[in-house]
Amino acid sequence: MRNWKFIIPLVLVCSVATAVETRLPFKTVFKGQDQFNRLVSRAKSENWKALPIGERTAAAGQALVGTRYKHFTLEIDNRIETPSVNFQGMDCWTFFEIALAFARMLDEPEENWTPEHLLHYIELDRYRGGECTGDYLSRLHYLEDWLYDNDRRRLIVDLTRELGGVSVPHSAREMTVGWRHYRYLAHNRSLLRPLAQMEARVSSRPLYQIPKRRVAAAESKLRNGDIIGIISRDRSGLYSTAHVGLALRANDGVLHFMHASSPGNSGKVVVDAQLSKYLYRYGSDSGILIARPLR
Repeated sequence: MRNWKFIIPLVLVCSVATAVETRLPFKTVFKGQDQFNRLVSRAKSENWKALPIGERTAAAGQALVGTRYKHFTLEIDNRIETPSVNFQGMDCWTFFEIALAFARMLDEPEENWTPEHLLHYIELDRYRGGECTGDYLSRLHYLEDWLYDNDRRRLIVDLTRELGGVSVPHSAREMTVGWRHYRYLAHNRSLLRPLAQMEARVSSRPLYQIPKRRVAAAESKLRNGDIIGIISRDRSGLYSTAHVGLALRANDGVLHFMHASSPGNSGKVVVDAQLSKYLYRYGSDSGILIARPLR
């Protein structure tokens, strides 16, 4: 990204089958209890539960505006991969997934609006097939892979082609190139070969984007809470996802890009410019993909 099941007391387990091997202290996997409590209070007082899933996601996202940006918030251990949430600092990915997971949690009875249940919905979204195995590569590391897996499970629908998307040459290789920046990879180089194999599978699938010159025409068809992936083109002419955020239509009817903006920019979660205008801020940004939450 640019610049860059449930819980028993004290311990999170990814799945029953791997409980012994995949446990981390609760204070490691969940940070920001006060922020979470404030979000729950607001959801109750404003009756977010009555809203459609996209509107709920947008409401949760707006409530997170101002949260500071933090790099590599998912790299929480040297070995054990576990669902996690950090309300004290977010990157672009964890911002949208926390907003979406919180929105999904609201379908539960209010007594289940807890950190434990939020982590369950994070696991549902973040991991291949909805299950964390304790293995680093069970996580969906690339947004295009996340899109493929979550669309296949009908958690979201990929609207990119329907709204005018075109195929572009695809390459997912950021992690093998920059493996030293990833805590799990730096401590376990045996992951690099299977990681490269995973990247090859992701790269072999078609990648569609709505070119940025066409985004303004598509904005009227977007809804609050739609997930907007920013696609960029590298110097070799290959395309990959580079950033992600949420669509938010303001009171003036303008569709804005809401995202966790890196420290080189705002350094926090912001409601940014109109989406079609935001795309011209960076010359390498070539277009967008669009995912709409279904449940």
